[in-house]
Amino acid sequence: MGFRTSEIKGNQYYVNGKRVYIKGVNYHEHDEKTGHVLSQERIVEDMRLMKQHNINAIRLAHYPQQRKFYELANQYGFYICNEANIESHGMGYNLRRGGTLGNDLRFFNAHMDRTQNMYHQTKNYPCVMFWSLGNEGGNGFNFYEAYLWLKGMDSLRPVQYERALLEWNTDIYCPQYPGAELLKRWGQGQTDRPYIMSEYAHAMGNSTGDFKELWQAIYRHDNLQGGFIWDWVDQGIWVSDPDTGREFWAYGGDFGRDTPSDGNFLCNGLVSPDRTPHPGLSEVKKMYQYVWFAPVDVQAGRFEVKNLYDFTTLDDRRFAVRYAVMANERVVRQGTLGGLNLIPGEAKEVTVPLSGLSASAGVEYFVNFTVVSKVAEQGLEAGHIVASEQVKLAHLDGPMKPLAPTKGTVSVSVSDEEGEIDVLSGGYGVTIDKSTGFITSYRTGGRELLVGPLRPNFWRGPTDNDYGNRMPSRMQVWKDVSMDSGMRASRVEVLEQGRSKAVVAAHYDLPESCALTVTYTLYPAGMVHVGYGFRGNAESKSQLPRIGMRLRLPKTFSALQYFGRGPQENYADRNYGTNVGLYKSNVALEGFDYVRPQETGHHTDVRWLTLKPTKGLGIRVEASYTGGNTLEFNALHNSVEDFDSQESNQPYQWKNHRPDEDHSEAAGRNMVPKRTHISDIQPRDYVELCVDYKMMGLGGDDSWGAQPYAQYQLPANQNYTWGFILRPF
Repeated sequence: MGFRTSEIKGNQYYVNGKRVYIKGVNYHEHDEKTGHVLSQERIVEDMRLMKQHNINAIRLAHYPQQRKFYELANQYGFYICNEANIESHGMGYNLRRGGTLGNDLRFFNAHMDRTQNMYHQTKNYPCVMFWSLGNEGGNGFNFYEAYLWLKGMDSLRPVQYERALLEWNTDIYCPQYPGAELLKRWGQGQTDRPYIMSEYAHAMGNSTGDFKELWQAIYRHDNLQGGFIWDWVDQGIWVSDPDTGREFWAYGGDFGRDTPSDGNFLCNGLVSPDRTPHPGLSEVKKMYQYVWFAPVDVQAGRFEVKNLYDFTTLDDRRFAVRYAVMANERVVRQGTLGGLNLIPGEAKEVTVPLSGLSASAGVEYFVNFTVVSKVAEQGLEAGHIVASEQVKLAHLDGPMKPLAPTKGTVSVSVSDEEGEIDVLSGGYGVTIDKSTGFITSYRTGGRELLVGPLRPNFWRGPTDNDYGNRMPSRMQVWKDVSMDSGMRASRVEVLEQGRSKAVVAAHYDLPESCALTVTYTLYPAGMVHVGYGFRGNAESKSQLPRIGMRLRLPKTFSALQYFGRGPQENYADRNYGTNVGLYKSNVALEGFDYVRPQETGHHTDVRWLTLKPTKGLGIRVEASYTGGNTLEFNALHNSVEDFDSQESNQPYQWKNHRPDEDHSEAAGRNMVPKRTHISDIQPRDYVELCVDYKMMGLGGDDSWGAQPYAQYQLPANQNYTWGFILRPF
């Protein structure tokens, strides 16, 4: 038994008299092995994972759940949007007679029966905070009557329905998949009811980009109160290939020949079918957190701490609020901010001791805040980090670290032969192919460090969102030029040669009338500065998936260390949930097994990285201060092409919705993803390292057209200047 209020006052939704945010997910019944049959243990696992990532609300999409689910939701403290088992999306939304089942009297009893069953089954569960009339079923008489019946039976709970839009038969405006700009417009307007999205942030594959911008808008406007991410779990089924014995998650199209399906479209969750959290879930946890930190006067070490819990006091009994001052990877100050005792909604200024810290060349300072639970409750263990923040102390940035070649007196010599340019310095050597401009050999002491050339690269394995916005066809020219046979230098020339350095430039004519110059400055003892000058075409309307280089290293170069954002993969529009820090990893662990393989393993805001074998010499890559002080990278035992389904020999994901569907190569190529699975990704005998200026964002508002926001795109009408350093390590 429980007591609570759930009500609307004006254009605000309140629980127990408090305006609350709905930090929710949509939830389907799914288990990788038992399908729609969920055990109590699986439901508990889901709810504990949700609690660990600050999720407080669940929309039951699109049907009521078993009794045990509601009992556990009561126990764990979730707000439940209970939804009638009604959806008729494919039948249309036209209110004319027969244009939608919602306005067709032949289906009146079916609508009412399902609404009434939902109500009577779950009316006594306090976790049920508001009702939903269904999903994507049009609107009309049947839904008008269902709304009136529910309100007559239950005057204490709001009723919502997405397809009612702003008609009278919904107490909450609950649209689907708005972007941040639309949210801002609604927030700036005067709505007559709360705005809580029934579905948003489509989490299909490598997604959940732009999530920060969505919640910045929500936190800024009172009538915006959150929503339910689509959705919680990838709906794949664990199977074994009878021919190879390899196991993988199957999806639409894998069951029967030419069966109608939406391919992997139901694999759009925040967790994999086995409940492994997607890397993007860290971004959700960050934006859903309840304690926030903001700088007041950074130089004086003054920050504001705000408690956004609805009913929980931020006190020393339940939480430890900690700080650590970092000088690059070193902790130089740390402590606990005790005695806050912030009631819900209250903020307080605190001071972090920064006196005595001084700027030093090549050193960056950060303050890392964490809020740690001290008691175990509602699925959280003691010691769990419930909130975090990282603030850069830019006023303590030292002077830019100058380009510092390895000390030595060995001179640099250049051999310009017919087909290649060879640069030698003591026991070090670099060979540049004059037809391609690629570095084809990078060696030291007779040992070759490369197994594949250092070369420009503009492509990534298309994500599900990329296919949804037709990136593979829109940006195909950048794939073509990035392929082995697609790039030739228009000119390779030695610009300078002397005792202290040699400079070689490779010039390229690129698609869209763009151009690229890669300049290699080679110093004694094997140091190479790679300068990168991309000249855009002001008339171009194209975008680039990424701007960078790639090379291949021996498979044994698998020990990875880097100073940048981690440990989860992260992207320009999905990196707020990660901190800049020193991370150690292994190349074999860098990728993530998305149900349909796609771009994975990226890291942003990286200062340097090293790859080396367990014993012996490796390679170090540093961001060049002459071209910006950060870089981005992927390091995997697979190539970019391995994650590009077009390069697979698997069949296309044909929908088979019509008997006359075009199954030609022309209809599928770069338009339809192929039916690839995690079992198709087998480790190669090399490490492919992609070193990037930038990769475009992932996007995430939806997976059927939305592109990454403009600030996370790479338009081909701009110039980009960048550089990095290679050293034997």
